Amino acid sequence: MRRPMLAAALIVSHALFTAPAFAQDWALDSSKSTVEFEARAFGDPLTGSFERFSADIRLDPDDLASARIDASVDTSSATLSNDRYRSNLSGGDGLAVEAHPEARFVSEDIRATDDGYEAVGELTIKGASRPLTLPFTLSIDGDRAVAQGAFTIDRSSFGVGSGSWGDVGPSVTVTLHIEADRAG
Repeated sequence: MRRPMLAAALIVSHALFTAPAFAQDWALDSSKSTVEFEARAFGDPLTGSFERFSADIRLDPDDLASARIDASVDTSSATLSNDRYRSNLSGGDGLAVEAHPEARFVSEDIRATDDGYEAVGELTIKGASRPLTLPFTLSIDGDRAVAQGAFTIDRSSFGVGSGSWGDVGPSVTVTLHIEADRAG
C-alpha cells in the first residue's frame, strides 16, 4: 500500500517541479539589426536598406513546433546607394509606399536543417503574397540571439517595377542580420 502512494507522490512532485518546455520570446534589437537588399541597375549593383522594421519572434531550438516569426519593414524607410532611383522605388511602379506602407513576412513553420534553420512562410509586398523559405543561421549566447539569413525574390512577382524599370534586373536579394534579447 505504501509503494503505490510513494510512486504517486513521486509522479506528482515530478509534474509540479519539472519546468515544461516553452517557446522563447525574443525582443528585437533594431539598433544592431539590419535589413539590406541588392539589385542590379544598368549592370551595376544597386544596394539599399530599410531603416525601420520590427519583428515578433518566438523561437526555441528545442521547441520548433511553437516557433513563430512575424516581421515587417516600413517601406517608406528604404535608403538606396543611388538616390536617383529613390522616387522610382517609393512610387507606384515601385513599392507604392503610400498605398502599401509595410512589407511583411510571417512564418509558423521553422525547421532545423543541416546548415542551420529555415523559416517557411509567406512574404507580402505591395499587397501580393507569395510563399517564401528563409534559410538562416542562429547563435544563442546566454540572453542574446544573433541570426543571419538571405533570400532572393523576383520583384515582378510582387508587382514591383514596370515601365522605366527595364534596366533593373529582376532579382532582388535581401540580407538579414538580426540581434535580439531574451524577453521576460
